[in-house]
Amino acid sequence: MISLSFRDPELPRFSCAVVGRRRRVLDLPLIAWLTVVWTLLWGTLTWANLITGAVVAVVVCLVFPLPVVNIGLRLHPLGIVRLVVHLLWDMYTSGLRVARPMLDSRPYRAAVLAIPLRCRTDLMLTATAIAVSNVPDGSVVEVRRSNATLFVHIMEADHADAADRARRSVWRMEELMVRAFGDRDEIARVRLAPPGREGGR
Repeated sequence: MISLSFRDPELPRFSCAVVGRRRRVLDLPLIAWLTVVWTLLWGTLTWANLITGAVVAVVVCLVFPLPVVNIGLRLHPLGIVRLVVHLLWDMYTSGLRVARPMLDSRPYRAAVLAIPLRCRTDLMLTATAIAVSNVPDGSVVEVRRSNATLFVHIMEADHADAADRARRSVWRMEELMVRAFGDRDEIARVRLAPPGREGGR
């Protein structure tokens, strides 16, 4: 038997309770988020990955139930569409940038950049790190939770504007992630200039 949240005032919004031998609460935003993470980890947006991710998310929530908490996840449909389109385009163009130095005989210089983020919640910090690592020419090597900083490895640091371009890309990914899944306070934060760019973007 399944009771929906609008029929049970004790349940949080956008959730349902699976009533059997033991009562389990399925948090629909959490399931949607786990499905997105599953798809990002596979790196390919297909119906098979989406359906499999949803099934895995439901099984995980049933087998390993969490206490009912507000994880701060909000679903903004337009923001989710923009995030998916940006990720697909970024993966395509980054793949071309990665292939170029492999075909060129000249050596290239890599670098690791410390990039502070505007949002400090664990959810947005983790989501941004996963999204950045999913793009071929960027890889997060460390996440410093204390000051919300990502340490990102970039393949080409020979050009003067390469580091600045990488920082702008991470901040853009953070903004898209927040506008897709963040709350009002986080959306207000990403409207501000990134750390160190208070004078303008």
